[in-house]
Parts: sequence; structure tokens; C-alpha cells
Amino acid sequence: MSEQNSFDPTLSRRHIVTGMLAATATAAAGLTASPASAQMPGLLEGRVAIITGGTSGIGAVTAATLAAAGAKVAFNGRREAMGREVEERIRQEGGAVVYIKSDVRDAAQMERFVAETLERYGRLDIAFNNAGIDLPPAPIADTDIAGFDDQIATNLRGVFVAMKYQLPHLVRSKGSIINTASIGGRHAFPNIVAYGASKAAVIHMTRAAAQEYGRNVRINAIAPGPIESPMLERVRRDWQVTTEQLVAPYPMRRVGTPAEVAAMVLFLASDASSYVSGHVFGIDGGDLA
Repeated sequence: MSEQNSFDPTLSRRHIVTGMLAATATAAAGLTASPASAQMPGLLEGRVAIITGGTSGIGAVTAATLAAAGAKVAFNGRREAMGREVEERIRQEGGAVVYIKSDVRDAAQMERFVAETLERYGRLDIAFNNAGIDLPPAPIADTDIAGFDDQIATNLRGVFVAMKYQLPHLVRSKGSIINTASIGGRHAFPNIVAYGASKAAVIHMTRAAAQEYGRNVRINAIAPGPIESPMLERVRRDWQVTTEQLVAPYPMRRVGTPAEVAAMVLFLASDASSYVSGHVFGIDGGDLA
């Protein structure tokens, strides 16, 4: 397959950005792709994307969005039944996609995940490193050590290991990496020390990697705020808070959707962001003061 990394002159930046903004007008439910991809079919034609943590929530919707924009998508996750369901639903919509069961905590599995993606699709252009976990809140003195280690292994080390095996191929294609951080990595919150520390470190690692590989690979991070997802459901339950209480500090006073996150990932994966690297993009309804 020939390398397709040049900007398509028929798709002006104005057209692309207009499509991105349109994504914010519709809330996503289930596995619905972002409306941005529907407005720009073929935007990622010829590209290959790899996604960690794609079995539900933001990862699943982003997999559908990138596939709808023309990319061939490989995604992973530990929950095979959910992964197969996401894979089948994207294929029913006409997307080119494969689910490869693997665990970001295991370096050998991640090396194999990248290798199998290359074997199947022949190249790699986009990486969305999204896998992450959370645990019930607790003050530091009551935080379970094994749980702390698991969050660091998944949320931080998992991103490092993914980039380690992705980068040699992305250098060749002059591709793009998007890492999932969090508003919890930009602002300190009590009782989630492991989660916040892991996401803050992802931000630092993203910026450092962008400096190391800036001539060949664009590397950015996203920092979602409260997004309607299984993780947000756990936050409501574990923190015993309502949606209204959760969104009160944010200027928009509402929860975001996975489609709104996917629209930003699509922008960062596309040539519309060709001069953007080393940045962290909040998707949070207005940053906290």
C-alpha cells in the first residue's frame, strides 16, 4: 500500500473543522460514531489506526468514528465478549476493524498486538492509547497498594509500553499519537491519588515524547472531564453524587459524550492538525478555575 500522508486539497481545513464542531451538536448513545466522521467520509482513507481500551465507552465510540472516516482499525481490551460485540457492530456499519484480545499491562501482549496489526493491515498511521482504569475513592492512608500498582501499570505504564512498540512504525508513516489523560491529571482531586498521578504522568510523557519525535510523529493528549461512560457511572455510585453535583464546577453545566471526545481524536488523527504536537486538549465543558 502506498504511503498516504499528504493533505487532501479537496478537504480544506475549514471544511474539516466545521465537521468537528458539528460533532458537539449530537449526544452519543452506545456505539454511535461521532457525527464528524459522517460529514467527512474518507478523511482517514488509507490510514491504519490502533486503539487500546476499545471495548466500551470512549474507546469503542472512537473506534467506530475512525472506521467511519475510512481508517482500518485494530483495537484491544481484556473483555473478549465486549470486544467481539464492538467489532461486529462496526463491521455491520461497513467499517474495517479487528479486535485483538490483549492487556496493556503485559509488554509481550502489547508487542504482539502491534505486530498483528501490522501483519493484517501492513502499516500504522494513528495510535489512540486510551486504556485506563479507576478504583473506588480513598484517602492515601487507606489506598490499597495492589490497586495503586494496578492503576499505574494500566494508565501509565500501559501508555509507555504502547508507544514503545508503536513509535518505530509511526516514524515511518509520519503518523500521530493521541494519549488519553484526564482532567484529573491537570487538577488535583482528593481521594484518587493513583488515578490523578497516573494521568498527570501521561501528560508529562506525552510532552516529552513530542519533543523526542517531533520531526516525524505528532504526539498529543486529551484530558476529558465528566463524560457519560461506564467510568462515570462508577463515579456517581462510589462518590454518591448526582450528575448535577458533578457538573456544577464546569461552565457548560453538563456531562460530555463519547462522541465529543471521538471528534477531538479524529481531528488530532487527521491532517487538519498537521502543525499541532505536544499539547493537552481539555474536553471538559470549560476548564475548572
